[in-house]
Amino acid sequence: MPDGPQVRRRDPASLRSARWFGPADLRSFGHRSRAMQMGYAPEEWTGKPVIAIVNTWSDLQPCHAHFKHRVDDVKRGILMAGGFPVELPAISVSESFVKPTTMLYRNMLAMETEELLRSHPVDGAVLMGGCDKSTPGLLLGATSMNLPAIYIPAGPMLRGNWQGKVLGSGSDSWKYWDELRAGRITDQDWLGIEGGIARSYGTCMTMGTASTMTAIAEAVGMVLPGGSSIPAADAGHIRLCSESGRRIVDMVWEDLTPQRIQTRAAYENAIAVAMAMGCSTNAIIHLIAMARRAGHAIGLDDFERFSRRVPVIGNVRPSGNAYLMEDFFYAGGIRALMNEIREHLNLDCLTVSGQTLGAAIEGAKVYNADVIRPLSNPVYGQGSLAVLKGNLAPSGCVIKPAAMDQRFLKHSGPALVFDDYPSLKAAIDDETLDVTADHVLVLRNAGPQGGPGMPEWGMLPMPKKLLKEGHRDMLRLSDARMSGTSYGACVLHVAPESFIGGPLALLRTGDIVSVDVEARAIRMEVSDDELERRRAAWTPPAPRYERGYGVMFSRHIQQADEGCDFDFLRTEYGAPVPEPAIY
Repeated sequence: MPDGPQVRRRDPASLRSARWFGPADLRSFGHRSRAMQMGYAPEEWTGKPVIAIVNTWSDLQPCHAHFKHRVDDVKRGILMAGGFPVELPAISVSESFVKPTTMLYRNMLAMETEELLRSHPVDGAVLMGGCDKSTPGLLLGATSMNLPAIYIPAGPMLRGNWQGKVLGSGSDSWKYWDELRAGRITDQDWLGIEGGIARSYGTCMTMGTASTMTAIAEAVGMVLPGGSSIPAADAGHIRLCSESGRRIVDMVWEDLTPQRIQTRAAYENAIAVAMAMGCSTNAIIHLIAMARRAGHAIGLDDFERFSRRVPVIGNVRPSGNAYLMEDFFYAGGIRALMNEIREHLNLDCLTVSGQTLGAAIEGAKVYNADVIRPLSNPVYGQGSLAVLKGNLAPSGCVIKPAAMDQRFLKHSGPALVFDDYPSLKAAIDDETLDVTADHVLVLRNAGPQGGPGMPEWGMLPMPKKLLKEGHRDMLRLSDARMSGTSYGACVLHVAPESFIGGPLALLRTGDIVSVDVEARAIRMEVSDDELERRRAAWTPPAPRYERGYGVMFSRHIQQADEGCDFDFLRTEYGAPVPEPAIY
């Protein structure tokens, strides 16, 4: 990090907050008097950067429970560096409690973040998030506003424990739920798992969407080096908060904005890191949206390119077989992983530390070569994700080959199609269901508009009949997403979605579906003529919403292959938003 003499200082009069507090007029008198009403003295803000702390804490956000206290550590750092901290609460998008899905509200958080920063007298921002959609939501908004900003990840929770067994968020929920349904564990066992799987505040400690996205935020350059790996309960996390508070003040003086950090090369670094970590499938949607907000046309083809080049070396569940994020931290963390794949990275990219990425990871060591593998001994020989295309998904879909039964990498079988989740849920518990392990279980109308909001329904439950026969995986297909903690042969994000007339809407029970992951191909074995006949008979479903935020969402949401951003939030949509008038 640059020391004091190297910091390029701006004139305090050029600070954005000076527009509110500086002029000798009646309106600025009002701003100053209201600040004094809250007990602040002019000496506390005059000539100092005003730093917004965008805090996504809430009483229904277990991943961010510690933010109620960590915000004080951020403020401490800002004050130490000569800044003036102000806390601005934002929607927490709690993955655990928000229904029908937090994905419905990611863009709401993005809009809220952008407008909070635009409308208030602030010069820079500390973004406090971590739970799945909070990372992309906060970064999308901060990128569009383009004030100096730094991200603080919540950090993963401690390892779970039940009867001496290590439990991983999500992954073991699905595993033991299937065991309960198969009659292999008891209700009392299930209660013990329920109480032991989440033992502290913090995000999921598997390589789910939360840890995927916080690592991506660091790979893009928006987190202090190593910050995304620190467990939530570790004292190092407190120090990270204070250090981030100190650093953002200098970033304001340096005018180090997201636009300077978030280059196309930085996003290519993020894709490479995601592939190496065994990332969540959700990484594709969020990274595309984030890169396009920064003005870079990242798409599915970029993920496919890196998938062929960068193997999975992070041996963390569910792509790995044993370890969790706490182990990953002890093994050297994200800096060590990036150092292992440095030949695949653009090392000249700038980070919030003021250093290049190359300098930030220099000297990072791996302390457990089974947790962070060398390139010569990967967990999986290709990247975490694969993009498939064909007549069933002309705009693409995604599968996670590293976390599935390998016999389904090339598979053909008859479709068993469900139009909604309640129908699917009722059928899979029917032990007389006409289904075999060769079937392809299909759920549609679960995409961005159909879900609504593209819920994490894509890890379709295994039919009870198959569980009792000893099966634990089968090919499953949907236009939904799935949790990054999930696993299995699940084809996701089918685009265009069925709700708007994508080819998935034309699939029928009994049609043969073929998947070839090596060839990156997916198709339904139905003739073009027959598909045209089915299309002519297809009737669009009724809209999910008729008022409120849902109407705005439905009218403006883009498809999965485009990042599920709102069309009007695209960087190229209309003229730039001006600074607010102050009269």
